[in-house]
Formats: sequence, structure tokens, C-alpha cells
Amino acid sequence: MDFIDWRKSPDKIKIDSETAKANTSRFRGKRYNNYVEEIIQEAQKRGDFSNLPGMGKPLDLGDEGYAGDNAMAYHILKSNGLAPAEIELAKEIRTEQDRAEANLAKIVHQGKVLRSRRIPPFASEKHAFNIAVEKAAAEYEKTLRELNRKILKLNLTAPSVMHQPSLSIEPLVQQFRASCPGTSF
Repeated sequence: MDFIDWRKSPDKIKIDSETAKANTSRFRGKRYNNYVEEIIQEAQKRGDFSNLPGMGKPLDLGDEGYAGDNAMAYHILKSNGLAPAEIELAKEIRTEQDRAEANLAKIVHQGKVLRSRRIPPFASEKHAFNIAVEKAAAEYEKTLRELNRKILKLNLTAPSVMHQPSLSIEPLVQQFRASCPGTSF
């Protein structure tokens, strides 16, 4: 079925009665989906879709399908390189936890290096190491408490899929102290 613009003057409008009747009879009795599908296939045969922008490239569907009412806000955040607050908070929690574990790994490595030397460590080295272990343990405990506060905030604001378990502070600090014995060189 061809579109006819009735606003044009009658002499510019060409109505071919035979094609109009053929088109109307061709689509009569068909379901709407079949009609639309047939029109799309005809347009493809004519090449109407061959020069569209993005031809041959995958569609960028994004993850905004589940956002509901927040889809537009999430799209604006994503296009500006940001993420929703709960995603940023989860990322911050992971980063701080990794940083704390890396600091502990340095102290544990330092203790292994002191214990594996041929020459036993001097008393000043032992003392400095013991102070570093105590300082690292206190800092680790402080970091874990701050992480638990952030995890609680995340669990209160984020969907249940993103919830994280709180950290057991005392067992983690004891585990660090056990992996890094102070004066037993």
C-alpha cells in the first residue's frame, strides 16, 4: 500500500487504480505481523536498508533493560563514564580490601625474608619488624571496621543480588598475626 499525500495538488498525484487495488487485495485478510513483515522484506529487496548508519555493526543494547524507571539516569551516568552509587560503593569496597591485603602481604613477605636470611636478624631489625606488624595489624583492623561500615551501607541501599557478607574482624586480624609471628625468628 503506497502512501498518498493528499495535500499536494490533484495534478501531481498519480493514482494507479490497478496497483492500488492489487495492494489492498494482497494484504486483505492477513494478520498485522505478516503485513509488516512483508513490507519490511519488500524494502530490503529494494535496498532501502542498505545505507543505514551502523550497518554491519552489532547493536549496543547495554544493560539498561532491567533499570525500569532509572534507565535514563543510568544511561546518562554510563555515557559520562560513571556508575550508579551502589556500583561505585561495591567497587570502592573491593579496591580497599585488595589494598589492605596487599599491605599485609608486604609485611608477611618482609618477615619471610628476615627469617630466611643466612645471618640472623639484628635486635633492631626484629624490633622494627615487630612494630611494623603491630602497626599493620592496627591499620588492618581499622580498615576492616571501615569496610564493614561501607558493606552495611551497600546492603541497605543496593538490591539483594549485590549484598555482601560483613567481614569477621577478629578472626581476620588473628589470622594475620598468626601468618606473621613477631619475635620467633
